[in-house]
Amino acid sequence: MQMTHGSAAPSEWFTGDAWITPVADSGEGARTQIDSVRFAPGARTVWHRHPLGQVLVVTEGTGRVQRRGGPVETVRAGDTVRIAPGEWHWHGAAPDRSMTHLAIEPIPGDGASAEAGEPVGDGEYRGDGAEDVPPITRTVLLDQLLAPARSTHRVEVRRITIAPRRAAGLHVHNGPVFGSIETGSVVYQIEGEAAAVLGPGDVFYEPEGARIARFDAEEDGVTFLGYFLLADGQEAEIEFPGL
Repeated sequence: MQMTHGSAAPSEWFTGDAWITPVADSGEGARTQIDSVRFAPGARTVWHRHPLGQVLVVTEGTGRVQRRGGPVETVRAGDTVRIAPGEWHWHGAAPDRSMTHLAIEPIPGDGASAEAGEPVGDGEYRGDGAEDVPPITRTVLLDQLLAPARSTHRVEVRRITIAPRRAAGLHVHNGPVFGSIETGSVVYQIEGEAAAVLGPGDVFYEPEGARIARFDAEEDGVTFLGYFLLADGQEAEIEFPGL
């Protein structure tokens, strides 16, 4: 019986704190080397490549991995990553979570070893394009004309929740309504138009007097913000035809 304790990973191969515990040692005649590697939050390898490739099996936590030219991808406990022979790549923990994986590396008959490249910069690690990221972004989700044009005296904003699998039923508002889905999803349909499924971040517009045929919460229910455009002295009202 032999017991092996982990040791600090070499700084020339890692950024941040990491520890390596050998599981199977190729020095004992094995043709495969297996190490258990634990990364502290934010720690990662340098760019590197293996002559016969590598397999990573995530056993704990959440991490990140990237191959040269590809996106930064998230890995979690239970995930397996197969890296091709000679493929430049890096791997490590998420910014706020530690990660442990088994690193399984076939050993070439000629004894060739992995090759280390440059460290992974903070921008590469985040996957955000480094300093090219603007401090503020603005995206137009909806640019809607009101027909007919109207004078709006005030806007009333309501947070509305509909229970799972409940339908609002056919209804009509007495003024224009804009909405933005916060959580869950809903089947939305203006009478005579195609139905659509709306989820978090989606927006919608209900014209004044339009018959809303469906606003049906799906299995997780739905919560949304409703913006009611009201004239002077007007109150938001809803009518359910046929009831």
